[in-house]
Amino acid sequence: MSKTPETTGQLVATGILGLDDVLGGGVTPDRVYLVEGNPGSGKTTLALQYLLEGIALGEPSLYVTLSETKTELTDVAKSHGWSLDGIKLLELVAPEAELELENQYSMFQPSEVELGETTKAILAAVEQIRPKRVVIDSLSEMRLLAQNPLRYRRQILALKQFFIGRECTVFLLDDKTSETEDLQLQSIAHGVLSLEQLSPEYGAERRRIRITKLRGQKYRGGYHDFVIESGGIRVFPRLVAAEHNNGQDRGLLKSGNTELDALMGGGLQYGTSAVFLGPAGSGKSTLAIQYARAAAARGERAVVFAFDERLETILERTSGLEMDITEDVKSGRINVQPIDTAELSPGEFAARVRASVGEAGGTPGARIVVIDSLNGYLNAMPEERFLIAQLHELLTYLGHRGVVTFLIVAQHGLFGSMQSPIDTTYLADAVVLFRYFEARGEVRQALSVVKKRSGKHERTIRELKLGNGGIAVGDPLRDFQGILTGTPSYHGPDALTASADNV
Repeated sequence: MSKTPETTGQLVATGILGLDDVLGGGVTPDRVYLVEGNPGSGKTTLALQYLLEGIALGEPSLYVTLSETKTELTDVAKSHGWSLDGIKLLELVAPEAELELENQYSMFQPSEVELGETTKAILAAVEQIRPKRVVIDSLSEMRLLAQNPLRYRRQILALKQFFIGRECTVFLLDDKTSETEDLQLQSIAHGVLSLEQLSPEYGAERRRIRITKLRGQKYRGGYHDFVIESGGIRVFPRLVAAEHNNGQDRGLLKSGNTELDALMGGGLQYGTSAVFLGPAGSGKSTLAIQYARAAAARGERAVVFAFDERLETILERTSGLEMDITEDVKSGRINVQPIDTAELSPGEFAARVRASVGEAGGTPGARIVVIDSLNGYLNAMPEERFLIAQLHELLTYLGHRGVVTFLIVAQHGLFGSMQSPIDTTYLADAVVLFRYFEARGEVRQALSVVKKRSGKHERTIRELKLGNGGIAVGDPLRDFQGILTGTPSYHGPDALTASADNV
């Protein structure tokens, strides 16, 4: 990849903010670009947004359609709330009259005649309109008319030279219906934008875009998720954490609970992440909410991405523990975002997280992020690869922003040997372990800090109580052995008496 042009003013914006970010500001003007993708991947929507951006800038724009009618394109625009007024539409679809029996011979003219007439119509429209932006939809029709690769390549080369001489920035759409990938066409184009539509076994389809080629310009490589919604395409650029290292000030995040802060060595440092690891129901989510409440009380903001619970159940649970966060939620100090696990892509989730910690309209972003739970995050995208690598990039980004991130991880099982769905302890700066243990005929909870990179912490195991008074952290459990294994034994002063009674 070559050096980016000195100013983005030299580039032509596509009108899709995320895509322009991926492209480094836009595309080089007066060049021909290939937009390829299977039917339904979003090529037409992208092309219309590109032309509408030109209209907004006062640039003449031309849409040449060889496959869709003007009515079909108008319907697509209406579905997004757009008007095609200002865009010149050149419709080269076979007219209805050609279906009449006496005119059928015209549908089977020699391909040389049909291709020549099609090309002549395109050139005439360009000479008349003098557009700055052109879209030709689609090349598969021209490929069929050309009948052989050599003639097709020569025709595209001729069109390319013609458009460059007319100062046009052209998007050629290709639906990839040919049997093999058209590498010759990619070699001719100045840049190639590849759109993909994926169909997971469960949930909605997912789309992504990749810049396969872009001459003379630096761009963001790799795949970038995008969605088609009312209003057009929204692209979520792949997150590169190193681009956001601003050297944020660091301090200690306190929980508001003296014993818990002592166990944590005074608190958790801003810009770090913590994994709360343990069986279901052991208090992991409640403890994370306690940190969010404490931050809200100091005027900071927190966001909870809830994969496993609805907002109503979270409010009921915290209210029952006298940790009511209803007012904090209403005021926006704590933002609970339930996640629909069947409708999310990794890129869109990362975009939501970034939006929550960024300043908007003068309102500071969140300083606390809770992902509850990581199990839900992994289960939401079971067919996605490299989710942990993407999560690592996201945690690094949040660290650069000075955010404290809590990852809730539920282990399989309740007692005895327990397993995690995936090893995430190496990702986090701190790891807090939750366990159940039995004492005097009661099931109790314990917690301990087993890792903290950013300072000292207690090595003790303390009892955790969740009740009407909220969270209570007790004294170290020195009379028990094996709590972390899930099968503890009592070795306190009453142990010998209990043994003698059993003899």
